[in-house]
Amino acid sequence: MEPPPVRPNSVGWFCQAGLRALKWWPAKMFGTTLGMGLFFVGYFWVLRHPASPVTVMPLTRMDRLVGFHAGALPLYLSLWLYVSLVPALLVDRRELVAYVLAAGALSLAGLTLFYLWPTTAPKAGIDWSQHPSLAFLQSVDASGNACPSLHVAFAVFTAVWLERLLQQMGAGRLGHMLNGLWVLGILYSTVAIRQHVVLDVLAGAGLGLGVAAANLRMLRRFA
Repeated sequence: MEPPPVRPNSVGWFCQAGLRALKWWPAKMFGTTLGMGLFFVGYFWVLRHPASPVTVMPLTRMDRLVGFHAGALPLYLSLWLYVSLVPALLVDRRELVAYVLAAGALSLAGLTLFYLWPTTAPKAGIDWSQHPSLAFLQSVDASGNACPSLHVAFAVFTAVWLERLLQQMGAGRLGHMLNGLWVLGILYSTVAIRQHVVLDVLAGAGLGLGVAAANLRMLRRFA
């Protein structure tokens, strides 16, 4: 049974989020899973077939200020929950199509860069055997995907979209604060577990922000 239409501000924003998540949930869950699966097929193919030698990204002073912290791994992995929130909360077909197209464009842009200019983070000088979970991540994540960080790009892209949806639902300061803290935590974790350097984070943030801004501008233009 289809849930009742969501009327902005007729119920609390958290209840609105629940009602939005119920709308088309089987299709949205299947689509999100399929999209992630297709992304990883392309991702691992590109990493195994680079068009040029891998470039090692340089360290900056900021990298030396961010200490290694294995405990940041859950924040890093939380991206996959975070990016699932936007499609789950979308209830407008036009917005859903626009989001899917933009997410596809972001994936294509990142994978194209990885193919043409593969990059890797410098050796961290860490005994990964002391951190089994991170050692596994290092083993499956081949060199070539450092800059721009797509982990960061998708986090920032999601944060911008979530801000739009939180405004639609009339979320208060707490909702916006949680969104900001979550995305900042993900960005921090990419450097803290030594998957990326700060330059990767800056490039990824720029890519994600640029795609999201263009995406939402087109939505407003054709509203």
